Amino acid sequence: MISTSLSHIADVLGGRLIARRGDTGDTVVSGLVDTDSRLIEPGGIFVAKPGETTDGHLFVGTAVERGAALAIVERELDDDVSQIVVPDVVTALSDLARDVVDRVRAGGELKIVGITGSNGKTTTKNLLARILADEGETVSPRASFNNEVGAPLTMLRVTDATRFLVSEFGASAPGAIAHLAGLVTPDIGVVLMVGMAHAGGFGGIESTFHAKSELVKATREGGLAVLNADDPRVAAMEPIARERGQGVRWFGRGERAEVRAVDVEVSASGTRADLLVDGQAYTLTLRVLGEHHVMNALAALAAATALGVPAADAIARLETVEIAERWRMQPLGSERVRIINDAYNASPDSMAAALRTLAQITGPGERTVAVLGAMSELGEYADEEHDRVGLLAVRLRIQRIVVIGPEARRMYLEAIAQGSWDGEAVFFADADAAFDYLSTELRDGDRVLVKSSNSAGLRHLGDRLGDLFA
Repeated sequence: MISTSLSHIADVLGGRLIARRGDTGDTVVSGLVDTDSRLIEPGGIFVAKPGETTDGHLFVGTAVERGAALAIVERELDDDVSQIVVPDVVTALSDLARDVVDRVRAGGELKIVGITGSNGKTTTKNLLARILADEGETVSPRASFNNEVGAPLTMLRVTDATRFLVSEFGASAPGAIAHLAGLVTPDIGVVLMVGMAHAGGFGGIESTFHAKSELVKATREGGLAVLNADDPRVAAMEPIARERGQGVRWFGRGERAEVRAVDVEVSASGTRADLLVDGQAYTLTLRVLGEHHVMNALAALAAATALGVPAADAIARLETVEIAERWRMQPLGSERVRIINDAYNASPDSMAAALRTLAQITGPGERTVAVLGAMSELGEYADEEHDRVGLLAVRLRIQRIVVIGPEARRMYLEAIAQGSWDGEAVFFADADAAFDYLSTELRDGDRVLVKSSNSAGLRHLGDRLGDLFA
């Protein structure tokens, strides 16, 4: 965080300063801000966030031992560290992030890109950050830091030398993106797609559309909206952008897109695409597995070139990226048995994309194996969408379908109903039972997809299989 006095932080947060260790209101802090006491470094600021299973106030002592210079708390503690007492530490985190970004932005160099979408946010964020890193200091989220805690923590990492802040915005509820994007008012807002992810929490896909459009509404007047020309719901956000005096830059596969993939070839080693960027032809060889990641690359290219990065340079940097993120289409195992661990997150759209990728990268004499768990946050749509995945796996002629967990059982039942009744589809109650089966069932030439929502925990099964067949 940029250098800030304790009194200024207290004023911004509307909190009560308790100065200790000889500190005064004029004492300056500049360390990293975190809610995890284990990550605090000397001079850092610890935010004692209450959690579902524990309370950050219990770990202030640990943060002090690690060198914390300040604790932001909801009640005064006996720990020997200066404290700012606030009514709500999560609200305080947002207030502090807004203030820090505003002060850095006042220097005139910082450009901010916000990214949202039902799928692809983290991959696009990583691709764009890779492009921009060679242009100047770039701050982007660790993993999927895109909620009311993770997004402000990322914002607080900006310094006076930061040229680019890439923020990823998730939507836990209507209004969440408006709040998070409103903290920084992005110069560029990127909307990837509107799909069924989290539809249960929003009451349907139209409500999801309104939630994702909050980013366009929060992007600064006269800024730029980078929109998916192939998604009619995203394309319908154009009038919102125009009303705010924003430019619109399109990406996609269709002729409307200024950043366009005109031909795509998928293989086990990556994806090759012929591109047109503002009418100029280029070739992209993306190491990240999956045709769907071409769209994420196009979105990153559209934003980067709008920021002045030459297209050829941006493409060359994209080609150095080997994986999108751990547990996202991550190749494991060996050429003998290839494991694709994509079990950090799942929605109907990403599940379908991953299954299609599995079918596309499996060659003659090789066998497709899909290890599938539940998709979360679908609400009333859960049964129907799990049925669709089971049907798609059969239609793609996946040769072995392994379904894990009671919440995912409908995938198995639908696969059976659609014709996988001769042992192609099997069901296990938990990952340990599935591992025992797969450790003896998998054979040379198998290409194995492990796919589920994070809550199903199959990412750890994917790691175990990767180690077993390394």
